Amino acid sequence: MLMQYNKNLIWRALRLGAGAFALFFLLTSCSETEKSTPTAAEPATTSPVITIGLVMKTLTNPFFIEMERGARRAEKEYGIHLLVKTAAQETSIQQQIGIVEDLISRKVDAIVIAPGDSIELIPVLKQAQDAGIVVINIDNPLSPEYSSKVGLKTVPFISVDNELAAYQSASTLTRLMQQPTEVAIVEGIRGAQNAEDRKKGAIRAFNEHPLARLVASQSANWKIDEGYAVTEQLLHAHPNIGAIFCANDMMALGAIKYLQTADMKHVLVAGYDALEPAKQAILHGSLVATVDQQAAEQGYQGILFAVRALRGETLAPVTLIETRILTRLELN
Repeated sequence: MLMQYNKNLIWRALRLGAGAFALFFLLTSCSETEKSTPTAAEPATTSPVITIGLVMKTLTNPFFIEMERGARRAEKEYGIHLLVKTAAQETSIQQQIGIVEDLISRKVDAIVIAPGDSIELIPVLKQAQDAGIVVINIDNPLSPEYSSKVGLKTVPFISVDNELAAYQSASTLTRLMQQPTEVAIVEGIRGAQNAEDRKKGAIRAFNEHPLARLVASQSANWKIDEGYAVTEQLLHAHPNIGAIFCANDMMALGAIKYLQTADMKHVLVAGYDALEPAKQAILHGSLVATVDQQAAEQGYQGILFAVRALRGETLAPVTLIETRILTRLELN
């Protein structure tokens, strides 16, 4: 209809003379130019859509569901296309490697990864960099020594101070001790730097307190069922254990389940991640504390950093997000 209307005006202008036609042409040209120019808030439709792959460990842990929620918020705000990929389990490192290889073949613009291991994924991430893909690391750091050996260029890292937060979580247990107490640590995946850092923080908290004596430390691989089984093994070997620090809430929930089954509710437990079931356990008195490490914010910032890197911005090598210790006092 608009085209027909313009044609009629052209014929009328021609009948009125060359001057009128020239004036008409000038006015309509200006109108069309203004119409095709995008506003600052509306990206040009001809711009290619950025594709970013988010690679996480699993979606069986609510922590990573929260991480995806934050990433989806960034996707909406920045108008990018987000591909979310996860392995079956947090220990499925080879599956994560395969996911990265697939994203390389898809020629995505950037990969944001929460690696299940701090070493094994480095070679495939080097392949991604060699293919011109931006790599951003969140949650669990990559080994700087092995990265340098393989030739992986500096990868911006976004996470929290895991050692400090674990120290603070374990300290909530020692503050409740009124007599000499045997304590234990339920670790995450050995070899994953965030798991090692949380273990170090808990050891420091226990070693600093005169009433705490660390008698055992064992991995439950971040899993709730293994948290249950490992707690059972620890209590059978050391029946006088009075406090346990678990490096994530999934393992803490498994530990609590065993303690309830074995009628050993006097054993104090602290966790890490601020999952909703853990918060409820704190309110019910079966868990002493957990760590809110803002999973959604880590996901959001990971995507934001990828967008900024693709724009050519210089990024800080390490960005730490603030953590918060949650106890019943904070949740009430």
